Amino acid sequence: MDNAALAERLEAFAALLDLSGSGHYTVRAYRRAADLIRSTPADVSALVRQGRVRELAGIGPGIEARLRELVETGRIAELDELEAQALPELVGVAALLGVSAKRMRELGHALGIRTLQQLRNAAAEGRLGSVPGIGPKTAARIEQGLAELATARPRRGMTLNRALALVGEVAASLGGEPAGDPRRACELSAHFAVVVPLERLADAEAMPQLVAVLERDERRVVGVTADGYPIEVIGATPESWERELVRAIGSPEWLAAQRELSQRTLPPPELRELDAPLPPPDLLELGHVRGDLHVHTTASDGKATVEEMGRAAQALGYEYLAICDHTRNVRVVPGLDADDIRRQAEEIAAANEVLAPFRILRGSECDILPDGSLDLPDDVLAELEWVQISLHAGQRAPQHSITERVVEAMRHPAASCLSHPKGRILNHRPENALDLDRVFKVALETGVAVEVNGLPDRLDLSGAHVREALAAGVQIVCSTDAHSVRGLGNMLLSVLTARRGGAPCGAVLNTLPLAELLGR
Repeated sequence: MDNAALAERLEAFAALLDLSGSGHYTVRAYRRAADLIRSTPADVSALVRQGRVRELAGIGPGIEARLRELVETGRIAELDELEAQALPELVGVAALLGVSAKRMRELGHALGIRTLQQLRNAAAEGRLGSVPGIGPKTAARIEQGLAELATARPRRGMTLNRALALVGEVAASLGGEPAGDPRRACELSAHFAVVVPLERLADAEAMPQLVAVLERDERRVVGVTADGYPIEVIGATPESWERELVRAIGSPEWLAAQRELSQRTLPPPELRELDAPLPPPDLLELGHVRGDLHVHTTASDGKATVEEMGRAAQALGYEYLAICDHTRNVRVVPGLDADDIRRQAEEIAAANEVLAPFRILRGSECDILPDGSLDLPDDVLAELEWVQISLHAGQRAPQHSITERVVEAMRHPAASCLSHPKGRILNHRPENALDLDRVFKVALETGVAVEVNGLPDRLDLSGAHVREALAAGVQIVCSTDAHSVRGLGNMLLSVLTARRGGAPCGAVLNTLPLAELLGR
């Protein structure tokens, strides 16, 4: 099995573990392992056969056992058992029908049904009300949901990294192109689409990513994943390909506003939104990025050493990398004090001797204290080449309080960039009340940049806020906040998010050569 196939099976296993009520951390471990394997250049099957797969960060004995079973037998026995127990085809549509996964499993077992069609039949026969706990209102809600299922959307969107992987795998398997929300780099995706050659459309129903087919005709198949996300697979001929792809990529509102769908007049996919800015001539591209200015190492909560992170960044074609480990005040993870920062300088100097002319910068993700001061002495801060200032505690503070705290920190002469300004965690924590207009004004006064953080559950600043920053004349930095070598790959997510804000290359500091960056 190649890496993509191994990753797909682990992703399916994680989805079914989630559906069956397994712990959050177990499910997350399998999903992270799937992401790791998908992005690993080495042949993971070969590593499994050689007994070396645990050399990959995040692969423990349990996941190793599953991988060995996959490599040796092509299947995971427990996955088959979970499919029988969890009723994935029914549970996969539970969220779309307005009931919990547990209730849907109970309904399926009580009625002796496993498939969506069997559920439709049971509803048509009036059998839903015979199940304990399914009253008239719940039965009516399920019946209404079944009628609207083809256009329904899950309650929570899928993060961009997972969404890109999902449509990418389906597209690659069917010789098609990704579309829908992921192709526009939406921070959370709910509409998934892939355009495929018409002769491959029938193959879509057998895709392992789909646990049920909701709708089909001669030009279109709509399936649903085990997580409850619908995927639209559109068949196109060579003559209709461009037209179908444009329709499948653009947001509904943007499409409705277009008078003609000429490929020659189209903006890039990320800007096919109704309120998107016009693309600048030098719209940021991944290849413009010369370095990553926010990464972590084993000195705080990272998984790789300074040299390992430097080698990985160098392999990506970068010219420089800023090591920005946490300071002590962050508390929830290990942090560095003044002595630690100075000891790390020796490690960075040694790595630079080995990696020259590539350059590792001395930096810090320095916590902002309650009074707006920074969590390192001024003499240590003055030694550093790049300082990310970050607010981790107090995200629920009122606007005046949080804004005064942040702008005071921005006025420190050592501050280089404000990390993840709005403090959000997608699907878990909303944006804080930080007054961005005030922040942008102070940024212009001080020269402090604002970050587009590439962690999949942050993407902070958002595309909309990037647009506001650019309008104010503020410079941005696209960073990964990587905590591992693999995390450096999240630069793509940061760049895509900046592109949604219409960011030109010239507004992004880490597109500059190192001498210009440090001399600004």
